[in-house]
Amino acid sequence: MSDRYGSDVLSGDWRKPKHGRAVETPAELGAVVEEVETDFVGEIVRIDRDLHTLTLEDRHGKRRTFPLGPGFWLEGKPVILTPPVTRAAPAKPTRTASGSVAVSDVKARVARESRIFVEGRHDAELVEKIWGDDLRIEGVVVEYLGGVDDLADHLVSFKPGPQRRVGVLVDHLVKGSKEARIAESIRRSAVGQHVLIVGHPFIDVWQAVKPARLGIEAWPSVPRSIEWKKGICQHMGWPHRDQADIARAWKHILGRVNTFGDLEPALLGRVEELIDFVTTDQ
Repeated sequence: MSDRYGSDVLSGDWRKPKHGRAVETPAELGAVVEEVETDFVGEIVRIDRDLHTLTLEDRHGKRRTFPLGPGFWLEGKPVILTPPVTRAAPAKPTRTASGSVAVSDVKARVARESRIFVEGRHDAELVEKIWGDDLRIEGVVVEYLGGVDDLADHLVSFKPGPQRRVGVLVDHLVKGSKEARIAESIRRSAVGQHVLIVGHPFIDVWQAVKPARLGIEAWPSVPRSIEWKKGICQHMGWPHRDQADIARAWKHILGRVNTFGDLEPALLGRVEELIDFVTTDQ
């Protein structure tokens, strides 16, 4: 006998959404999804783990970038898009990131007294990523220098000499700049013969990364009225509200650098020059 009043409406999971609950799904290149807040539908053409974002391209070729996470539809169902599954690590390379022959099963040399000072935290991280293996074999320590204005005080404390040479890498070392005047003053000082200061012409070490590694033809031009790094992030469509966003942007850029071939020659030559200076006995 049929129930004329139907089943109990409160039986089962009555709070379950009409289209089901969102489930975590790895984002995959080529998948077509819809971002629910903007109704933007497009193919996933880029996934950035460091920035935790994905880029969609619609059928007209228009692209938009969104944060990974909830708020997407895939094949008619709500999903929480997560980064792709990590693949197995590649085989151990036979060369270091700087292009040197990789040396295995060799302990790092006891640190030399000589040092390399690098202006800027991002600069230091880039040097470590590309030349770190070589520097450990050579026993060279890289020290972070907050700013070139502090260099003279650092040298007074360090006391450079024939066996305590100092190489210094400076941002935007161009003729007539404040950095150039400081470098010249130290060169003329009593310890000048034991200190080598070199620099690159870039506004920031970010520019030392070849733009093609980021999928662009050239680094964008940023007006002087806008902080350079924030301007770059804004142009690239990356979050840039605070320093944490800038740090994530740099992590993303650094993640695109694997070998010396990803960097501009104007930086490569300067770093190699510093390594030679602090590892060659006078």
